[in-house]
Amino acid sequence: MSHQQETAVDKDFASLGLAPGLTDCLAELGYEAPTPIQQRAIPAMIAGGDLLCQAATGTGKTASFALPVINRRAAGAEPRKGALPTALVLTPTRELCMQVAEAIHRYGRPYNVRTLPVFGGQPIGRQVSALKRGVDIVVATPGRAMDLLNRGFLKLSDIDTVVLDEADEMLDMGFAEDIDTILTAAPKERQTVMFSATMPKRILRIAERHLNSPEQIRIAREVVPEGERPTIEQTAYIVARPYKPAALARILDVEMPKASLVFCRTRSEVDALTETLNARGYRAEALHGGMDQHQRDRVMSRLRNGTAELLVATDVAARGLDVEQLTHVFNYDVPAAPESYVHRIGRVGRAGREGVAITLAEPREGRQLSAIERTTKQPIRINTLPTSDDMRARRLELTRAALERVCRDGDLDNYRGVLGAVENDFDVDRIALAAIKMAHLTAIGEPDDQEIPQPGFSGKPGKSKSRNRDGRGKKGQRPRHRMNHRGGTRKPKTGAGKSKKR
Repeated sequence: MSHQQETAVDKDFASLGLAPGLTDCLAELGYEAPTPIQQRAIPAMIAGGDLLCQAATGTGKTASFALPVINRRAAGAEPRKGALPTALVLTPTRELCMQVAEAIHRYGRPYNVRTLPVFGGQPIGRQVSALKRGVDIVVATPGRAMDLLNRGFLKLSDIDTVVLDEADEMLDMGFAEDIDTILTAAPKERQTVMFSATMPKRILRIAERHLNSPEQIRIAREVVPEGERPTIEQTAYIVARPYKPAALARILDVEMPKASLVFCRTRSEVDALTETLNARGYRAEALHGGMDQHQRDRVMSRLRNGTAELLVATDVAARGLDVEQLTHVFNYDVPAAPESYVHRIGRVGRAGREGVAITLAEPREGRQLSAIERTTKQPIRINTLPTSDDMRARRLELTRAALERVCRDGDLDNYRGVLGAVENDFDVDRIALAAIKMAHLTAIGEPDDQEIPQPGFSGKPGKSKSRNRDGRGKKGQRPRHRMNHRGGTRKPKTGAGKSKKR
């Protein structure tokens, strides 16, 4: 196996050998620059050889294999009409299966790529019907793939690419025998690619049996010097994606930052969130790679002079950014790598100033927060999102404080005529309450009555160790039952020939 250590070099997607239609699609989706694993894996996959890649969760692995798989199908001008799939992607959990299938569907839209997610818990008849109609790429969990393979519905005779995503986790979940069977059933003349966060000997043994002289790519974690590790206050909230805009607004209302930076992954997400925040009454400006220097300068000027209070930006656009007024950094998504998190939150808390870093994490992103904690060697506190009742109390408190200031400092004599005109019809208490209500609604607006669900992580952050990502204790020890990513339990295999629940 050849082995290559990654060195970071700035590239764009067009330089990686992708078809123009695919790079145009990525630009429309708002992707600005490939991550290190994408820079290495995409050209290598396009070249056609087998790959064995080690990269941590959240570093952009999905696009690393999805884009080359679609690129191969982009070679023909006409959409493929064959019924049998030509690519198979294996993932350990149904959540990851759906996530990968959605990404492939988005990237492959210009080429009408037919993608089918296949996993347990969904009626098998629906999946069988889709396979009979014809698909190009199947994304499957090993258990359901084996079930369909044994029943004769999943046919691998036309497969030219097999991808194993999160291979170490599939082995941890007891799928080694299924993986062996599936790879043996696939045509020998194929491209096989394995992605794994760790590289234990059992991964290497599978690679020796099923991969043909693979190129080995390892994306090493950047070592963060002790003095550069963040020392600012770090907090995370668990929020399902549909509720993120409302959750961010609620946190902004509580924190009331003087100036803050909100990081998003893509240009399109930056533009959409900026528009949403402005519609909610915040003064937000967008900053991303699609803007020219004049536009960037104008945005930064507004932030520095206080005309804008929120800057919504991508990582690429925020490089080298240093604004003295910044007090808060918000991660609208958990960053792709711990090093990105360190660079992001380093925008505040400089030169002895206090800073706050707040992350909106989806329920499935607990492991990524754990990786950040291990890198920074600092805990991230998980907070409970303020409820609608909390927000009403907070807004009333702001109105009370404003009322006290006006009572102490305001020139009230000019308004005695108004009071005299209404005090014959209403008592003073009712007049005062009506005035407070008017002031409250004018300054604060209508109350926020939306209830935002507050889920938990599928795996608790802070509990995992650098090697034991599956919740085991000491190395080599396995509990009798342990939680899987679907919230259920799975018994470990106890011997060959025993059936597994799929």
